[in-house]
Amino acid sequence: MKATVYTEYGSPDVLKLKEVATPTLGDNDVLIEIHAAALNAGDRILLRGDPFMVRFTAGLRTPKHQILGADVAGRVAALGRNVTQFQVGDAVFGDLSDSGYGAFAEYVAAPAQAVTLKPANLTFAEAAAVPSAAITALQGLRDQAQIQPGQKVLINGASGSVGTYAVQIAKALGAEVTAVCSTRHVARVRSLGADHVIDYQQEDYTQNGRRYDVILDAAAYRSLADNQRALTPRGVYILVGGSGGRFLEAMVLGPWRSKKHGQRFSTFVKHPTQQNLSFVKELLEAGSVAPVIDRCYPLHEAAEALRYLEAGHTQGKVVITVTQGSQD
Repeated sequence: MKATVYTEYGSPDVLKLKEVATPTLGDNDVLIEIHAAALNAGDRILLRGDPFMVRFTAGLRTPKHQILGADVAGRVAALGRNVTQFQVGDAVFGDLSDSGYGAFAEYVAAPAQAVTLKPANLTFAEAAAVPSAAITALQGLRDQAQIQPGQKVLINGASGSVGTYAVQIAKALGAEVTAVCSTRHVARVRSLGADHVIDYQQEDYTQNGRRYDVILDAAAYRSLADNQRALTPRGVYILVGGSGGRFLEAMVLGPWRSKKHGQRFSTFVKHPTQQNLSFVKELLEAGSVAPVIDRCYPLHEAAEALRYLEAGHTQGKVVITVTQGSQD
């Protein structure tokens, strides 16, 4: 099969399209003929091995998993002998970040529990754009922040891959949503259902005097102290995206600020589950949530797709199309 492979850490230049062996199928696995995959910030981190601490799990000198790609959509091509919930030919989608990645290829072997049936109303390309970002938004809002209907929720970085889902999921969970984005993305973000939109190039949400019960930060260009000013006295701040420095600040200073001020500051590691994927699928099929795709690239242009992602101006998801049927 063809796959985009990297055997050393570095820039997108180290990615090569190669012929490699089709994955071996385990007893609890499904072999997926991939129609589409999608990029995430984690792909850039794994590609570069930066921050260095990721190499302690991803491979100290060279990458342990040499094919990137967590988000996948395709058809089941074969079943492990213990798999009963799928049939050959089923259209599925899922998140492979806990099971070795490998979506930038024509086939991948994945645990059956990592995928579920594709939403009937989405193409393969649209379905591939969902899992990692949507589950991050869901776990941040529902599980970490525990938002309640009627609460005031602010989504910073609302035009990005996680942010576009966070706006829609927060609305689906009954919140009053304020979205923060740049001028050129205001119309798009408003179309996702945000009740209020703040253009950060014109207004600083940490300085305008408004307070929120929950801030989900997918951009993290403001410090915890800045965000504290925008929280209600018992408000919750959840960091899901931004620089390594901001994550470190949230991990180190978040517990201290939470204890001192009565508000809660935290980040978390996403853990994809089939249950959460099925929950998101229901929202998609109900029309409460829809993927936002910025651009699509063919598999042989995966390096260019990662360069575009690294530029930092995406509006929604960047998708890799593997087969001609990805738009079906």
